[in-house]
Amino acid sequence: MLRTPTLRRPRAAVAAGTLLTATATAVAVGLSGCGLAVPAQISTIGDVAFDRPLAIPPIAESHVDADGTRVFSLDAQAGTTEFEPGVPSETWGFDGSYLGPTLVAERGEHVRVDVTNSLDEPTTVHWHGMHLPAAMDGGPHQMVDPGATWSPEWTIDQRAATLWYHPHPHGATESHVRRGLAGLFLLHDADERALGLPSEYGVDDVPLIVQDTGFSADGRREGPQRGYAGGLGDELLVNGTRGPYLEVSDGLVRLRLLNASTARTYGFTWSDGRPVELIATDGGLLEASVALDRVVLSPGERAEVLLRPTPGERVVLRSELTAEAVGSNRVIAATNGDADSFDVLEVRAADVLDPAPSLPAQLASNPPFDPAEVATTRRFVLDDSFEINGHAMDLGRVDETVTVDTLERWVVENDTDLPHSFHVHDVQFRIATIDGAAPPPELAGWKDTVRLRPHAEYELLLRFEDYADPAHPYMYHCHLLWHEDQGMMGQFAVVEPGQRATMTEGTPHHGH
Repeated sequence: MLRTPTLRRPRAAVAAGTLLTATATAVAVGLSGCGLAVPAQISTIGDVAFDRPLAIPPIAESHVDADGTRVFSLDAQAGTTEFEPGVPSETWGFDGSYLGPTLVAERGEHVRVDVTNSLDEPTTVHWHGMHLPAAMDGGPHQMVDPGATWSPEWTIDQRAATLWYHPHPHGATESHVRRGLAGLFLLHDADERALGLPSEYGVDDVPLIVQDTGFSADGRREGPQRGYAGGLGDELLVNGTRGPYLEVSDGLVRLRLLNASTARTYGFTWSDGRPVELIATDGGLLEASVALDRVVLSPGERAEVLLRPTPGERVVLRSELTAEAVGSNRVIAATNGDADSFDVLEVRAADVLDPAPSLPAQLASNPPFDPAEVATTRRFVLDDSFEINGHAMDLGRVDETVTVDTLERWVVENDTDLPHSFHVHDVQFRIATIDGAAPPPELAGWKDTVRLRPHAEYELLLRFEDYADPAHPYMYHCHLLWHEDQGMMGQFAVVEPGQRATMTEGTPHHGH
């Protein structure tokens, strides 16, 4: 059972003033008519006591079989977690009551994960960001019944990255993730290890699983209000800890950020205004670090940032978003959590710090795809009725059929004023353009999830190198989990040249 010290409950401050414009009124009426709330603007800046040490998820135990396979095990189970001492909340977790252990593997290893479901309802485990066969992907076709064990196995064949795992049952993903079923899956390779980046897990290489939630006055976890984006809580947990602080004794600290919230987008920044030093995104290291005023992460996105503390200082990691930062208008941002501010984590530096290692200017080589190699262009339009290309998810329909070992261009458009995102299973993609322009440096690396600005068009390049399987599809979907549950998802199969998917195929949305 996760136990943490006492925390003074933050007071969610309603922003001064009210939204009195005609547009705001129309939005509020529209949401109310759909049975959705119009959340008040929130700020916990200055209200978090930071009197609990940050919990660090344990590294998952594993063993190597006689055939060289590294074997992990995960047990999805229900339990209770005391976010406040003596106040139990009903939660779910892997190998415990809340969240799960961190799996760690090397590129080239063959791995197996024995997933047991000790819950009283079916669930799945999806390996978000992982390149692996469709039958091992853990999507809604790989349900694990209560009392059953599922044992996917595959070879790690991608660069070092911060990935994660979470349930993916169709229609219930938001609920399962919100209850606590999530964990990290860290991949390493020789190139990353040779850089000298901070690598002592939980000491100078620190996971930060960020989630929003609600609590009653006595500290019992509650379900958040639901707006159009989904459930939005008024308080944050980091690694399941309320009001956490992190003590560091190194002059260089690597923070692995995961937005494990179901709907909320964050804009991570430092309280003293220092730049955020971004070194990696979803699929691995950038070519060079990028200094930003904030790192914007929508649900499912990851980022690795470096902090260079000075002896004895305290600095707060915050999330501060504005309508401009997410390309939204003021009213839509305010009603979907995109104008909220949170104190996330206080970092406390020791009076004497170990010297920071010097890092090379170039962290990785990420040559772009050659657009001349594009074999097929497909178009995906996300609308305001939880559909993609005018269709809701159908587990019996394959929407797109991809020929193995080809480069494709996927043009993805958010055709609304409202928040959406786009996640593709199996591969990491590169963003070629956003509304015809080159992406900013923070979006120039490997990605598997991207927040879509309203009325913007994203050109993604993806290569489906292997794992042809006409019988088992992968997913693409909005990663606002309530949207996904409502049907904002489609399926694609990867096949050999001349093959067709063996499931029913839908209408293709592509050209050459």
